[in-house]
Amino acid sequence: EFKQGPQRFKVCVIGGAKEIDWFAPTGEKIEPGRLDVSVIRNDETSSTLTIYNAKVDNAGTYKCVASSGDREAEATVNLKIYQKITFTNVPSPQEFTEGDNAIIVCDVMSSPPPTVLWKYKGAKIQFEKDVRFRTLSNNHLQIRGIRKTDEGVYTCEGRIKARGEVDFRSIKVVVNVLPTIRIRQAETNGTADMGFSTLLACDADGFPEPMVTWARNNVPLESGEKYNFNEDGSEMTILEVTKLDDGDYTCIAKNKAGESEQELSLKVFVKPKITYLESQTTTEMDEQVTLTCEATGDPTPTITWSFGTRVFTEGERHCRIKALIITVYPTRVSGEVVSQMKAARLADSAYAPKILGSVTVYTWEGNPANISCEVLAHPSNVSITWLRDGVQLPNANISNIKIYNTPSASYLEVNPESQSDFGNYNCTASNEIGTESKEFIVIPADVPSAPSITQVQPYSSTAQVLFEEPESTGGVPVLKYRAEWRAMGRGKWVQRVYEVQDGESVT
Repeated sequence: EFKQGPQRFKVCVIGGAKEIDWFAPTGEKIEPGRLDVSVIRNDETSSTLTIYNAKVDNAGTYKCVASSGDREAEATVNLKIYQKITFTNVPSPQEFTEGDNAIIVCDVMSSPPPTVLWKYKGAKIQFEKDVRFRTLSNNHLQIRGIRKTDEGVYTCEGRIKARGEVDFRSIKVVVNVLPTIRIRQAETNGTADMGFSTLLACDADGFPEPMVTWARNNVPLESGEKYNFNEDGSEMTILEVTKLDDGDYTCIAKNKAGESEQELSLKVFVKPKITYLESQTTTEMDEQVTLTCEATGDPTPTITWSFGTRVFTEGERHCRIKALIITVYPTRVSGEVVSQMKAARLADSAYAPKILGSVTVYTWEGNPANISCEVLAHPSNVSITWLRDGVQLPNANISNIKIYNTPSASYLEVNPESQSDFGNYNCTASNEIGTESKEFIVIPADVPSAPSITQVQPYSSTAQVLFEEPESTGGVPVLKYRAEWRAMGRGKWVQRVYEVQDGESVT
């Protein structure tokens, strides 16, 4: 009995023999010149048969026949060849998508066929306790509806009990998770033709970490003069908003497991603009005068007329073109008819509040941050309220939030005490014309990334070091840089801190 590989059989003959021949298990005589088998006549009394690269199918009964004249003798050798445990296909890592019926591949061979055991994190898998696991007829491991928690190292172990032979291979299993998208705000408002920017944001989760891209009408959007993206692509800033930017945008998250998408809407409002205004003069002889005012905007602007403290109203207030008819009656003074001329004047157009201010504010725990909700409106007597998760601020349960108001703005001071203080805050402004709300986001600031050295110019006793600013500032300006140096291979490190002045570059 032999393992696979080269095998030799030598037969000795008592007494001289003219011929010594070998026959294969098939009965075929083994002739000289074969590549896989050779026969060597050692001397008058012995012959050696060598089988090269012996395989399982070489097993069987080999016969040696010695002859001399009319005398003949023979002997047989029963050859058994076994194959040791051999792993032929055990890729690692093996990746699957969460929810799939995963099959972990482990191809193992031996003779006799091995018993295959599966272990997870070093412990034998209990198939009777979790019916999602089962061993297939080819010894592969199937996991129905694989989960992220099933990720880890699996062991495929082959055993041949009769020989006491054991071997194994470790397989790393990775479970990829399809991206999910969380929309911060399904509909965002923007104002056109005022140089304002608008932020659209979506947060993506999944494994591996998804790549986020944006599209509109199935056309990918790229960074440039119109669109800017943050580092992970979750925030898209639309620059110089115009009415053409109104519509739906698609946030797309993609990783190895696949891709997901969500739609966000941008509603663009166009500031009211008076396109035509006609002034008239009249005398007491005229029975009436017509003043005409035309305006455009989106949504359709409301036009109101006033004279002194009196505000004129009509049944239908929402129109693009509106005319006001003023009737002038004759006046008598001391029994005489006096000619009286009046000039009609147009008051400022009234409009609903428009909220200004930066949407994103960066800070950290223990550092107060101010959110500015600046309002443009006419009439200017505006009511401003702050909300968090539908609850008006401040309230008795919150001590780390303060509000300061001016006639045209409201400032919310947030002093974060924990991670729960970060997130969205809503400012709502109202006057008699309408209401507008805007979401402000307080984001935890992070430490900046390290600057990268681009050039070192040594001199006799000094050196000039040029470096690039950090790729990421963590959301807040860099205040200081610390440089450390020492003599090469000896001495202690020396350091110096350089403060950054506003607008100053550092060398």
